[in-house]
Amino acid sequence: MELSGKRLEILKQVVPQLSRVALVLNPTFGGSAGSVRETQRAAQALGVALQVLEVRRPEDIEGAFAAVPQAGAGALLLLTDPLVLERHRHHVVALALQSGLPAMYPWRMYVEAGGLMSYGISLQEWYRRAATYVDKILKGAKPGDLPVEQPMQFECSMNLKTAQALEITIPPTVLIQATEVIQ
Repeated sequence: MELSGKRLEILKQVVPQLSRVALVLNPTFGGSAGSVRETQRAAQALGVALQVLEVRRPEDIEGAFAAVPQAGAGALLLLTDPLVLERHRHHVVALALQSGLPAMYPWRMYVEAGGLMSYGISLQEWYRRAATYVDKILKGAKPGDLPVEQPMQFECSMNLKTAQALEITIPPTVLIQATEVIQ
């Protein structure tokens, strides 16, 4: 299962009765289309309906979250977007908390900002690997000759303070998957 699918799977474990999820994304971000397809496949397998809420600019954030009640969602799932959502993550997390719904984020930085949980590749490992590639290129390696590597380290972060505020109990089977638990 791909990253978005794994995120949805963890969300469903935390909220077993989940039947509808608001998928918040920026459709103009390059990886969005593939992530949406992947999330739709996972949603179908898990028996969850998706409601896509698009955020193209910072001005769209509040409108997307205002549409959550009409979407009938029982949870939120955010896709990666360094251009809008990640840049405004504190505002995004605040709006998610105001909605009273559990939210799954792509990066640990959201959980550090007060979000409920995240699952994604380790950015620290990703940056370290990028530095290794840059080093090889600076030493004369041709970029086209370097192998493509898949991420090997993943992080699952949980914020128990946020879970308590949302009156959600994170099951022990999910907590054990966490690489970081904020209390």
